[in-house]
Amino acid sequence: MADFLLNLVTQKDGEAASAVLRRNILLSLLLVALVAVAYLPVVHNDFIGLDDHDYIISNAHVHEGLNAQNVRWAFTTFDAANYHPLTWLSHALDCQLFGLNPVGHHATSVLLHAINAVLLFLLLQSATGSRWRSLFVAALFAVHPLNVESVAWASERKNVLSMMFLLLATWVYVRYARRPRLSLYGLVALLFAVGLLCKPQIITLPFLLLLLDVWPLRRVDGLGLQDRGTSECPRFTPGKIVLEKVPLLVLSAASAVITMKAQQAGRAVQSLALYSPLLRVETAADSYVRYLGKTFWPVHLAGYYPHPEGLYPLWQVLGACALLALITVAVLMAKSRRYLAVGWLWFLGTLVPMIGLVQVGRQSIADRYMYLSGIGVLVAVVWLVAEAVQPLLCRIGNGRARVAAVAIPVLVVLCLCCAFTYRQVGYWHDTETFWTHDLALEGSNYVANDALGNYLVEAGRLNEAVTLYRTSLSSYPYDLNARLGMGVVESRQGDQHGAMLAYSYVIQLTANSALRAEAFSDLGSAYRQLGDLEQARQCYEAALELDPKLANAFFGLAVIAHKQGKLDVAVRQYGRALFIQPGYAGFLLLARALEEQGNIAEARAIREGIAKRGTDLPAAQREADRLWAGK
Repeated sequence: MADFLLNLVTQKDGEAASAVLRRNILLSLLLVALVAVAYLPVVHNDFIGLDDHDYIISNAHVHEGLNAQNVRWAFTTFDAANYHPLTWLSHALDCQLFGLNPVGHHATSVLLHAINAVLLFLLLQSATGSRWRSLFVAALFAVHPLNVESVAWASERKNVLSMMFLLLATWVYVRYARRPRLSLYGLVALLFAVGLLCKPQIITLPFLLLLLDVWPLRRVDGLGLQDRGTSECPRFTPGKIVLEKVPLLVLSAASAVITMKAQQAGRAVQSLALYSPLLRVETAADSYVRYLGKTFWPVHLAGYYPHPEGLYPLWQVLGACALLALITVAVLMAKSRRYLAVGWLWFLGTLVPMIGLVQVGRQSIADRYMYLSGIGVLVAVVWLVAEAVQPLLCRIGNGRARVAAVAIPVLVVLCLCCAFTYRQVGYWHDTETFWTHDLALEGSNYVANDALGNYLVEAGRLNEAVTLYRTSLSSYPYDLNARLGMGVVESRQGDQHGAMLAYSYVIQLTANSALRAEAFSDLGSAYRQLGDLEQARQCYEAALELDPKLANAFFGLAVIAHKQGKLDVAVRQYGRALFIQPGYAGFLLLARALEEQGNIAEARAIREGIAKRGTDLPAAQREADRLWAGK
C-alpha cells in the first residue's frame, strides 16, 4: 500500500521518489494557500435561506450528529428531492463538531475544495506527465469564480464531496490503466459508488474514463489518430475498452433510477406542459454557450438564473448551435491535439445530466454545474496555450526571461480570478445579501423577489415584503407564489379575510398540487385564527390529500386536536409532522401535549434533549407559539 500511494504522487520512475514527493507536497500546499486566500470571506458568512434550512438549520436529524438512527435515516430518505446519504452524514458530522456555527460548516467545504484542487493537480500530473500545466489547471480550478457556489453554499456540500471521490476514483484508474489489476478496478468502482452516494452528478465518470483512455493514457487502438507520444499503458480495441466500463455503467444506471425516484417524490421534475421539448432543446444549446462564456469571463454570476417561459429568438438558437458545431468540428479535426477533443467532450458530456433536457427545478443554468464540467475547458485551453507559446519561448535565450515570460501572465490571471472569487464569496454572506445581489443583476427575477419577500416576512419586515411581491406580480401576473406571500402578509397583519381571498385565488388558478396543498394549509391556518376549527380541519385534510408529506398541515391538525383536548390524536399528529419535518418548535409542542397527557418523564426528556444541543430555546419557543396560533 505504501508503494501504491507513493506511485500515485510521483511523475516519472526515473526521478528520485523523495524529491518528487517533496516537490508535490510543496506545490500542493501552495494550492491550499491559494484556496484559503480566495475563500477567506467565507468565515464571516451565515447560512442562507436557499436549502440551508432543509439541509442544516431546521433538520433535526442532522442536528443530532452521527448515530445509528441517523445513519438509517440518511440511507432511506428522499428528503430535499435527492438521494445522497453520505452528504447527510457529512452535515450531521459538522453539526456534531460545530453545532449550528456556520463557520465550521463553511470551513469544511473550503477544505474539501482545497483537497479537490490538490487531487486534480496530482491526477493530471500522473496522467499527462506535465507538472506545470497540471498545476496551472488546478490553480485555475481552485480560484475560478464559477466554483464559488459549490464551495460557499453550505447546502452544496454534496458537490465538493462527490468531486473528491470522483477525482480519487480517476486517480486510481490511471494507475490501473498502466498496470491492470482486479483489485485496482475494484477500488475504482468502490470510490465511484461512494461518490454517487454523495451526489449523482458524477454519474458521467465512465464517460470521462473513456475520454482519458483516448488522451492522455492512449489505451485505444484503431482510432486512426496521430500520436504525439508513446503510451505507458497496454492498448486495447475500442470494444474491449467500452466493455471494461460496463460495471461502472451499471452503477451509473442504478444511481440514475434512484435519483429520478427521489426527484419525482420531491416534485422537482418539471412537466412537459411547463417546459416543452423544443424549449428544453433550445435552452440546452443556449446554456452551453452561456457556460462557456462564464468560464472565460466570470462576471455577473447569480445564484438563480430564471428559466424562460417562451421560446428563444431564432437567431439566438441558430447562433448557439452554429458555435457549438463549429467548435466540435474544429477539435475533432485537430487529430494531433487529442486534448482539445477530450477537454471539449468532457465539457459537453458531463453537463448532459444537468443541461435541462430533463428539467429539475426552475433554473435555466447554475454555476455549480460547472464544478466538474469546467475542468475539461481548462485542460483544453491550458494545453493549447502552452503548446502555442512554446516556439516563442524557445526564441528567448535567457532562462530567467523565459520564466518571467510565463510567470507574469500566469500570476496576473490567477490574481484576477482570486479577486473575483473573493468578491463573489461576499455575495453569499447571508440570505438578504444573496437575493439582493441577484435582483441587482436581474431586476425582473420574480423568483428572487419572492424568496427575498418570504425572508422579509419571517423577519417581520412586512411592508418591504409587500413591495417585492407587487414587483413580481407587475412583471409576472401569474406568479402565484407572490399571491401566496401576499396572503401570508395579510394574515400576519390580522386581515384573515383578505388572506383567505389570496389563498382561494391560488387554489382556483393552479394545477400544481404542491402549491395548492400549501394554499389549503395556509387557508386552514386563517380559519384557525378566526376560531373556525372545523373549517380549518377540512382545509388541512384537503392539503394532505394533495401532499401527504406537508408537515404544516399535520401540525395544524395536531394543534386543533390539542386545543380540543384530544391529546392522543394531538400526540399522534405531532409525531407525523415531526417525522416529516423535525424541528425544535414542534418538539416543544409535543412536550406540552405529553405533559397534559400525564407523560411527564417523556416531556422532560424531550426538553432536556433540546437543551443539550445548544438550541436557541427562546427562538424555538417563539416558533412554537407561532405554530400554536396558526400564524
